Amino acid sequence: MTKNTALRETQPIPDTIAGRSIVLVGLMGAGKTSIGRRLAARLGMPFRDADQEIELAAGCTIPELFARYGEPAFRDGERRVIRRLLAGDPLVVAFGGGAFMDPQTRETTRAEATSVWLRCTLPTLVRRVAGRDNRPLLNGRDREDTLRQLMEVRYPIYAEADVIVDCGDEPPDHTTGSVMQALSEWKPARRLHVVLSSTSYDVVIGDNLLARAGALLAPRLQQKRAVVITDRNVAALHLQTLMGGLAETAITASAIVVEGGEMSKTMDSYANVVDQLLEVPVERRTAIIALGGGVVGDLAGFAAATTLRGLPFVQIPTTLLSQVDSSVGGKTGVNTRRGKNLVGAFYQPRMVLADTGTLATLPPRELGAGYAEIAKSGLIGDAAFFAWCERNGKAVVSGDREAQAEAVRRTCAFKAAVVGDDEREEKPNDGRALLNLGHTFGHALEAEYGYDGGILHGEGVAIGLGLAFKLSARLGFCAAADAERVIAHVSSVGLPADLSMLNRRFSAAMLVGHMRRDKKMRDGALHFVLARGIGQAFTSADVPPEAVLELLRDEGCTA
Repeated sequence: MTKNTALRETQPIPDTIAGRSIVLVGLMGAGKTSIGRRLAARLGMPFRDADQEIELAAGCTIPELFARYGEPAFRDGERRVIRRLLAGDPLVVAFGGGAFMDPQTRETTRAEATSVWLRCTLPTLVRRVAGRDNRPLLNGRDREDTLRQLMEVRYPIYAEADVIVDCGDEPPDHTTGSVMQALSEWKPARRLHVVLSSTSYDVVIGDNLLARAGALLAPRLQQKRAVVITDRNVAALHLQTLMGGLAETAITASAIVVEGGEMSKTMDSYANVVDQLLEVPVERRTAIIALGGGVVGDLAGFAAATTLRGLPFVQIPTTLLSQVDSSVGGKTGVNTRRGKNLVGAFYQPRMVLADTGTLATLPPRELGAGYAEIAKSGLIGDAAFFAWCERNGKAVVSGDREAQAEAVRRTCAFKAAVVGDDEREEKPNDGRALLNLGHTFGHALEAEYGYDGGILHGEGVAIGLGLAFKLSARLGFCAAADAERVIAHVSSVGLPADLSMLNRRFSAAMLVGHMRRDKKMRDGALHFVLARGIGQAFTSADVPPEAVLELLRDEGCTA
């Protein structure tokens, strides 16, 4: 078999890029055309060189276009040609070196194609462009200095490509093979678009997102400056990776590190964070990035909402609980001695990056605590999702990455739909208030422990779910079997299912007292989320306090 025959043999198109065009980007000399032709041949797809298409459309060469009309007119024509190419059937397209620099072209590429950056070192590029006279940007200039300057400007933008392949002096066939391998290994992140009356944003779910944070965030940030707010535990694990990902697209970032745990979510901690932000100093377009769990997200979000009357905000949740709950919906705030989250603001992020890779660093207890919010979503309004949880819950808490990603996607999709219908929790019945299923009991338990880590939020919610269904059954709204099913599932994934599993006894009157100070109180009445069955939650302000006290006493609480 000859070499040329081998090149003509097609290979299966990777599932991740099926039905999409492939765009090659890079500086002049990167080999986009030669690699593009080989790649198209292997995949059995058409190939187009964007520069050649522009010349055909204009009836003259690119150097002549530059000389006659200047670069702005050339870029406008280039933009239109690329839009036309990508609007058709899937193909392989080699972009000119400056095409990907245009924001509209990048947006079109993200929507219609998978982009590959052929990244070369400066010596490699200098050797490849030597003796070529058809490079308008090199005419009359020192090649090495010009390429170095172009690299400084363009490489941070090229880094927004979906796939990056490093190229050296290897033969084109070898590089083509590297591109094929990179495309077959690339897994596009799951995306969920959250649409609210006030704004919209994407939740991006996938592996290795921290290292790609710059590429994902650059199109959404107004300024390439950011301050990362995190805690000491998360900083040791993930801060360096995030900073590297931001730097790849020339986003300059500094960090504010707080102590870990719920005790950092206080007014004093909030004031200290704001003071550090002003000392940086931040500007109105400087982004605040929350890297961590729910405590960091709530604290950083409240600081972003109030500093300079509002700074762009990004959530990068690193726990399962924060990925499925606090990072989506825009609730931010801090605790006071009177209760949890009593001071705060509704403030929506520009983007949420849920990197499932960070979940591998969590202890089993943290994973379980996050899972409670996942099961809660099915119990509120999606019986089929709760059935999925019963089948896959153990895989989620045991670290199955695909099961985790799907659980995060489905939970965020459910929450986004609820939040989209009631962004600021203004509907007195149903609406966003339904998301508090299990929380009235759970928050009371957290308050009783004093937010010292004796009980995690998700553990309180897990017990609260069982109590909410037991209360619903006592009041005649659902069958006792529904409560038994909920408790059985919660227990099966290793979560505490009732008060007897905790390491202390409680006063029923004291717990109800905490409930009365909860922010969900209205007109002095306790509000509970109850259920008429699995996936049939509703809110109620008609629950007799005596019924709650009786339930708690029957569960082992003292009077």
